Amino acid sequence: MTAPLRLGTRGSALAMAQSGQVAEAVTAATGRPVELVEVVTAGDRSSAPVHRLGVGVFVSALRDALTAGTIDFAVHSYKDLPTAAAGGLHIAAVPARQDPRDALVAREGRTLAELPPGATVGTGALRRIAQLHALGLQLEVTPVRGNVDTRLGRVLGPEADLDAVVLARAGLARLGRLDVITESLDPMLMLPAPAQGALAVECRVDDQDLVELLAVLDHAPSRAAVTAERAFLATLEAGCSAPVAAYAELAEGETGDEIYLRGAVISPDGTRDLRLSRTGTPADAAEIGKALAAELLELGADSILGHEGHTGPGTQQFGSTE
Repeated sequence: MTAPLRLGTRGSALAMAQSGQVAEAVTAATGRPVELVEVVTAGDRSSAPVHRLGVGVFVSALRDALTAGTIDFAVHSYKDLPTAAAGGLHIAAVPARQDPRDALVAREGRTLAELPPGATVGTGALRRIAQLHALGLQLEVTPVRGNVDTRLGRVLGPEADLDAVVLARAGLARLGRLDVITESLDPMLMLPAPAQGALAVECRVDDQDLVELLAVLDHAPSRAAVTAERAFLATLEAGCSAPVAAYAELAEGETGDEIYLRGAVISPDGTRDLRLSRTGTPADAAEIGKALAAELLELGADSILGHEGHTGPGTQQFGSTE
């Protein structure tokens, strides 16, 4: 009997849910059994704000386990991955992406526009904080940590102390909690983080049989979109203190499929908000991202990104999908 493949995952409800869904897909497509192996990461052990934890806090332990051979492959929330390549490892598949929009969960079923001035809104992402400030709605935005249930409890629980929270819609979808969403936020209002809603299925590059086996899960349009968004991020060389957003969509053009990429760099207080877009073919996804970043840098994005906390290429950390 074939030994089960060992899939490494964080232990949160969301991580277990999305890893379980990938495990089921692997078994359905290949017939290979898969067992989940919980790996505790540095990010799971800390209660500090996500943007202060450093790069790769939710993925380094998983990658160490992969390199050591204690697991065969891992599932990451793609936006948690540093943009710099990991030596000896390979993203074997990017499954079909969930809806990458941010979602509002508010008391009394309110939408963002219905929140009164002074309403308290919680989120763990500087990108969201900056964009909420940029909307000029006079909201009180407060950083929050914790898993999805913890954050929802801040609004819906018996000891609720917030009027609303903003989370990734994809995480709520994977947990079967779409019913709590009061508004899925239009990207024109709240541009997602690069690779939000996407998963990365990673294994060792020298495990060629597994590379080929996992490739069956790859969704080419999702991979192209994420490639454009992460090339944009990597070219900006953004540090942890800078909110950066990007969203690529694939659509049918006159001569075939096209990528439409929107990108933004926003100051934390929302007073400076640079946004541009660019189109091209899926084959040129990385070049589209690099070119859009270069345009924003020419417009002064580097002065928003600044030098404080600047850590070089491939080091932006957005925190967990939760």
